Formats: sequence, structure tokens, C-alpha cells
Amino acid sequence: MRPLCRKDGTLTNHHMQSKSFIAFVGFVLLIAATYCPLLRPFHLVNWDVYDLSKPYGIVILLVGVVGIAGVVLSNRAVARTAAWLALILVVLLYVAAQMKVHSSFTFIPFKGLAGALTRMIKFKWGWWLLFAAPVVALVGALGMTKTPVASR
Repeated sequence: MRPLCRKDGTLTNHHMQSKSFIAFVGFVLLIAATYCPLLRPFHLVNWDVYDLSKPYGIVILLVGVVGIAGVVLSNRAVARTAAWLALILVVLLYVAAQMKVHSSFTFIPFKGLAGALTRMIKFKWGWWLLFAAPVVALVGALGMTKTPVASR
């Protein structure tokens, strides 16, 4: 491990670049967004990612952790791959939620009743954060510069 201070007491150049910090914030937001309300069925309870699909939520959480590790270790390829993967996973989750909501009550033969029940399932504000987080991480990861080997 390299020391953070030189022998004369001045700090070494171990600061996080601004684009790396943006990617870091994006991955932290991704992890936080998994706990935000996404669906509110029948105005009773709020569902987050883990209520929709616990294994899928854990995969999104692990992608966020891997992305943070890539940013902290200055591994541009890992951070960029994790950001793209997070965005793909969030889009797939949204498409799956839309399909599930619109097909949940198709077994009811009365179209009016099925439509009324479908309209009672509301999409909440957590989707905005869940989409914004990987976009912020991707913007930061695409802007990360490769650290020269000599400065490591």
C-alpha cells in the first residue's frame, strides 16, 4: 500500500477524479434505488425491487457493488461494464413489470373489471431513480480516464 502522506507531511496525489466520483455516485444511487418504491398495488403497500423479484434485486445490487469496486480500484473496464449491465438490467426489469401489470388480470373474462384492476397498480417515483442511477454511473464511467502506470 502506498502512503497517503509523503515524509515531509504533504499529501500525495491520491484523489478521485471528478468523473470517477460521478460514476461512484451513480453506483451508490443504484444500490439505494433498489429500496425505493416502484409499484403500489391497490394503494395498499409499496413494492421495491426485492418485492418484485428478490434474486433479480440481488443481481442489481451485486452489479452496483462491482461497479463501486471498479471505480475505487480505478478499473475503467469493470466500471464501464457494470454501468452498461446495470442499465440493461433496469430496462429489462421495467419491461417485465409493465408486461406483468398488463397481463395480471387477463384471466378475468370481464374486460372492464380487468382494466379497472390493472389501473389500480401504480408505478411510483422509484423508477426515476432506478433509471437515473445507471445513466449517471455510465456518464461517469465513460468519462473515466485511464490512470498511467507510472502514477500508480
